[in-house]
Amino acid sequence: MRTKRIISAGRSLVAAAVMAAAAALGAPGAQAQAKSSVSIGVVNDFAGWNPYADSTAQMYMIWCQTYGCLGTFDTRTGDYEGILAERWEVSKDNPNEWTFYLKKGIKRHNDGKELTAEDVIHSLWRNKNDPRTAQANNTRPVTEAIAVDKYTVKFITSQPTAPLLAFLFDRLIITGKDLYKKYGQDVDRKAPWGYGPYQVKDIVVGQRMVLEKNEAWPGIKKENPDRLIFRRIKEDEARVTALFNGELQMAQFIPPHLVDRVKSAPGVTLKSTSPVEVMFLAMNPNFKPWDNKKVRQAVAYAINREAIVKAIFRGGAEVLHGPIGPGQYGYSPDVEPKYAYNPEKAKQLLKEAGYPDGVEIDFYTATNRYINDRQSSEAIVPMLQAVGFKVRFHTPEYSSHWPLVRKGKRPFYYQGRGSVIDPSAMLVQYFGTEGTPRIGYSNPKLDALLEAQEREFDSAKRQALLLEAFNIVQEEVPAFFLWRIQQHYGISNRIEFTPMATDRVYGLDILVKN
Repeated sequence: MRTKRIISAGRSLVAAAVMAAAAALGAPGAQAQAKSSVSIGVVNDFAGWNPYADSTAQMYMIWCQTYGCLGTFDTRTGDYEGILAERWEVSKDNPNEWTFYLKKGIKRHNDGKELTAEDVIHSLWRNKNDPRTAQANNTRPVTEAIAVDKYTVKFITSQPTAPLLAFLFDRLIITGKDLYKKYGQDVDRKAPWGYGPYQVKDIVVGQRMVLEKNEAWPGIKKENPDRLIFRRIKEDEARVTALFNGELQMAQFIPPHLVDRVKSAPGVTLKSTSPVEVMFLAMNPNFKPWDNKKVRQAVAYAINREAIVKAIFRGGAEVLHGPIGPGQYGYSPDVEPKYAYNPEKAKQLLKEAGYPDGVEIDFYTATNRYINDRQSSEAIVPMLQAVGFKVRFHTPEYSSHWPLVRKGKRPFYYQGRGSVIDPSAMLVQYFGTEGTPRIGYSNPKLDALLEAQEREFDSAKRQALLLEAFNIVQEEVPAFFLWRIQQHYGISNRIEFTPMATDRVYGLDILVKN
C-alpha cells in the first residue's frame, strides 16, 4: 500500500585519549571485537550524539558511515555513488519528482531490522523538524516524500532542482522511524543504531569518537579496520607528533611548515588533494559598517592574497577570483568584478562610504579549525589597518564561535565552506534569503537567479545562470573569497588510503596491511 507523508516546512588530551582507547582494546574479549584499530587525528569538535544538530563536514562524514546516507560524491571518480541507495532517477515527465531505489538487505546495527522507505521518510521529517536541527537547509527543496514500496521512496520538490543530489548526498542522515517512536528525543543516546558500515560506540565531546565495523555490511572487507577512532587534536605539532609516535595512523590537515618533516619521517607517507573547500571573509550587512557595499569592497581591495599565499601557505593555496575555482561545477574565468590588491582604492572607498578617518571593526577567527587560520588572519589585520580599518582581532574557540556564526551573530569573520562540488547549496546557504542567517544577506535578484539555475537541467544554461549569480556576489561582496588551501594528510605505512578532496574519511576506504 502506498503511504504518504507531507513534510513541514593539547597533548595531554592526546595522551588521555590514547590511554582510554588502549584500555578499551585491552579489556577481556576486546581483541575479538577490535582486531585492528586505526586512529585519525582531526581538528574539528564532536558536538554530541544528535546526528542532525551540527552541519560540519567532519560530522556529516561520521554520521554518513554510521547511521548511513543515500550516497556521496567521490572526488576520485568524479561521480555520485550510492551508499544506502542503489540507484536514482528524475522523472522524464515531471522534473519535480525524484525516485530513489534503496539497496535491499541492509540491516541495522544491534537488532538487524532492515532499512525501508519509511525510515528515509522519517529521516527527512526529522531533518526538518528536530528541535536541534542545523541541517534543514539541505532538504529545503523537498516538500513531500512518498513510500512507493518497501525499497522505493519518491521525493517531490517545490520546483525542478537539478543539483538536488548536492543537497542530499552526504547530508541527509538516515535514522530509524521505530526507534524514534520508542525513545523520542532520547533515541540518539539510548539507541544510536544505524544502517552504515560502521557503528557508533562512544563519543566524548571535545575529544574523540569511536566507531566499530559492521561485519554484516555488504561488501565490507576483513582488511577494513575493525575500529576507527577519530581524535580531536587541534594543535598541529601535537597531531604530527602523535602520527610519528604511532598513536595515530592518519593525521589530517598537515600545515605547510610541517610538510617536509612528514615527507622525511620513516614509516609515514604524505598524500595531498586538490581542495574543494573555499575560504572567505564574511561580512554581515545586519551590522555596521557592513551594511555599506563600499566598505565591503574596501576589504576586497585591501588584502594582498598572493602575498599571504606565498608567505603563510608557502604556495600551497590557490587564490580565488570568485566563489569557486577550477574543477568545481560552474567555474568560469569570466566572473566579474575581480579584486586585485589596491590599498589606495580601498582608502578611497572608505572615504566615499563616509569613513574618512577610518572605522572600528571586530574581526573573528576561530583558531586551529582551518589550516593556518590564525596565521593568515593575523596577516590580514595589518593590511586592513593600513587602509583605515581599526581592527579588534578576536580568536575564540571554535566550539563557542560556530554556534554564533550559525545564528548570524558574528559581523565579520574568517570562514570556510567545504565539499563545494556543485556550488548551489553553498550559495543558497550563505547568500539566499531563504538560506541560513550566517551572513544575513538578502538580494531578490540573486534569489531569482539561484532559483532559476536550480530549475535548469541543461548544463550550459545552468552554468550561465550561475555566472550571473557569481557576478552579483562579487559586486555586492557579502563575502570576499580568498583561496582554496591544498590539503595534506600524513598516513602511516601500516594502512592504505587515498584522500578525497571533500575530506571524507570512510572506513570502507581504509585497508589495514598485515
